[in-house]
Amino acid sequence: MSCCISTLDAMKNKEVINICDGRRLGYVVDGQIDIVQGKLLSIIVPGECNFLGISRGDDILIPWECIERIGDDIILVKVTDIYQRCEKAKKRK
Repeated sequence: MSCCISTLDAMKNKEVINICDGRRLGYVVDGQIDIVQGKLLSIIVPGECNFLGISRGDDILIPWECIERIGDDIILVKVTDIYQRCEKAKKRK
């Protein structure tokens, strides 16, 4: 996948949508970076919220391999179970 986003901050303005089930996962809040290789390893979105908007779960870690497309407004990911690694990441191990 090639991408031209220059900062993680720019990704925070994009909504993450899972193409497996159409769920809106939220907006990117952080990322994991390999500082030795200078690569983005994963993006992080907040866990599910209750009716008051308070997070009641762990943050969702989405490996870079699960990102299918990065558009102007959204990031499409392919994650079969949001609380486990994506299929591509599982196959690497």
